[in-house]
Amino acid sequence: MLDIPYASAISGVCWEAHWTTVKTILKYLRRTKDVFLVYGGGELILKGFSDASFQSDDDNAKSQSGFVFKLNGGVVAGKSSKQDTTTDSTTKAEYIAASEEAKEAVWMKNYIQKLGVVPNIAEPVVIFCDNNGAITQAKEPRSHHRSKHILGQYHMLREMVGRGDIRMDRVSSIENTANPLTNPVSQIAHAQYLGR
Repeated sequence: MLDIPYASAISGVCWEAHWTTVKTILKYLRRTKDVFLVYGGGELILKGFSDASFQSDDDNAKSQSGFVFKLNGGVVAGKSSKQDTTTDSTTKAEYIAASEEAKEAVWMKNYIQKLGVVPNIAEPVVIFCDNNGAITQAKEPRSHHRSKHILGQYHMLREMVGRGDIRMDRVSSIENTANPLTNPVSQIAHAQYLGR
């Protein structure tokens, strides 16, 4: 599904390759028209999944961020976007992606509380990430030698973890629900992600 942001970014110029991309998207939509979201019962639990693909843009070496939020197992929000800054490591790209998701997580948690459907969401929102370095960066309140070049705006993640709003946990790349938002996956793998 990386074709959709790419196609929308260049919609003013239409070449044969772009038309092929549009046709691929339309075929995908036709093939998945019967796919729908299912929400489990029980206590409402908000979980996030964060991922990044390191320097995946061939034109400017920017990384792609992606995140997905699930409420009781059903996807309620997601985003895939090119990062604003160029990074020089996978850990930094993953840290930036997790930081962007953490800001959204705090907003969603507050929004759900204001709706009054959940009496109290006292537990931190868990964000699952497949990069150990990014998780370590988020949990430690000091900069590391290799992370001193990360822009300060992304260190809000550390504050959110320190306050108890966010908890960072590890997930394997295969189990990371945000993986298809940053990396191309086969049709078989895509179908497996839809089933999660």
